[in-house]
Formats: sequence, C-alpha cells, structure tokens
Amino acid sequence: MSGLVMLLPAAVQAEATKADPWSKAELIEPADLVKKLSAASRPHIFCVTFPLFYRQKHIPHAVLAGPTNKPEGVAELRKAVEKLPRNSEVVVYCGCCPMKDCPNIRPAYTTLKEMGFKHVRVLELSTNFHADWVVKGYPVET
Repeated sequence: MSGLVMLLPAAVQAEATKADPWSKAELIEPADLVKKLSAASRPHIFCVTFPLFYRQKHIPHAVLAGPTNKPEGVAELRKAVEKLPRNSEVVVYCGCCPMKDCPNIRPAYTTLKEMGFKHVRVLELSTNFHADWVVKGYPVET
C-alpha cells in the first residue's frame, strides 16, 4: 500500500481496498437509464442518498429509500422494496460523492441481493449525481 493509504484509519483502508460487491454487468450507465425512463416497463429506481440531496433533485420516479449507511436507512430500503417481486428490475443510486467512496451504495446493493432480488443494477455515477446526471441535462424532479 502507498504511504498515503497507510495513514488512513484501518476501517477506511479496509473499505477502500475491498472489491465492489456488484459485477461490471450489474452497472448501468446514466444514458442507458435515461432510455429506460420512458419505457412501459421501466425499472424500479431507489435513491439511497441523503434526504437533502434527494429533495434538491432526483431521477424521475425515483423513491427515496435511504441513506443506507445506517441501520435506519437499510430498514427504509427494505420497507420500500418489500412488496416488489424478486425478479423486478431494480436500479439503485446515491451520487453524494464519487461512487468509489460512497457510504450508501454498497449497503443498498448488498441488502437488495440478500433480500433475493435477482436483477439489481447500480447506476454508475463515478463523480457524483450532479456531474454525471444533472450537468448532462438528463431529466430530474425536484
């Protein structure tokens, strides 16, 4: 490990070096999700960011179900999806910060998989929601 990483607390180091729980095939690019927003069979979209960010702007039809960095947020997500068929297409996103550092996206994905959802996709927001979605002119609701 580099000297800089060694200065981080152990828990942060462990999270930073841990592999993402999703496969590359389970990522969805913003442009691809935009195409699905107007489809008759659009996916169920769950936003697991902090409520302040959600209230500012979010993806149309997205349900606030987080943040999942705390047990209360995980419980909120579980409640939001509990009645969905486990073969539903579900897209989860946060966008509070670069995805590699996000405290919410990994617990959300893991929770959905543990609940038996078979078609979970993670919206790839490598920088954040503003840069990777809003600035590109993709649709938002407030």
